[in-house]
Amino acid sequence: MKAITPGLSALALALIATSLPMPAAARGFSRGVSIQGSNGHGLTSNRTVNRQPGAVSAQRSVQGNNGRGYTSDRNRTCAPGSCTSERSIQTNGGQGATTTGSAQWGDGQYQRNKTTTTNDGRTLSRSTTASANGDGSANYSSTVTGPNGESHTVSGTVTTQP
Repeated sequence: MKAITPGLSALALALIATSLPMPAAARGFSRGVSIQGSNGHGLTSNRTVNRQPGAVSAQRSVQGNNGRGYTSDRNRTCAPGSCTSERSIQTNGGQGATTTGSAQWGDGQYQRNKTTTTNDGRTLSRSTTASANGDGSANYSSTVTGPNGESHTVSGTVTTQP
């Protein structure tokens, strides 16, 4: 019986090293595809994603040979205790919406806001807060506001069971 030597060969180590993920600062990609059928039917799709420590952005475009299609953009940035984001989708026909959001947390407090505005000017929003009371309970409140200004609030206190 032949003895097996412990350890890895230089080739195995090289293969492992090249398959390790790249640092977050260097990650990103871009992809595209074109699908074409008979009678002029088809579409082209492109997507790009960029990642940096604490941030990500993504863009997508899908376009049909018939002139229909859409583009979307998404951005998110985070730091300790907070995040902000923005999303947008727009069709070639002029329909679309943009959503912005933010969240902050720390020291027993949490707050999140989100607003969506459509291309025709309608706005919907949500605001949420929560705070720890220091005794194992927490207060919360969430308000949703519709496009006509009507709002609905839910609030209360939650406690832990002994």
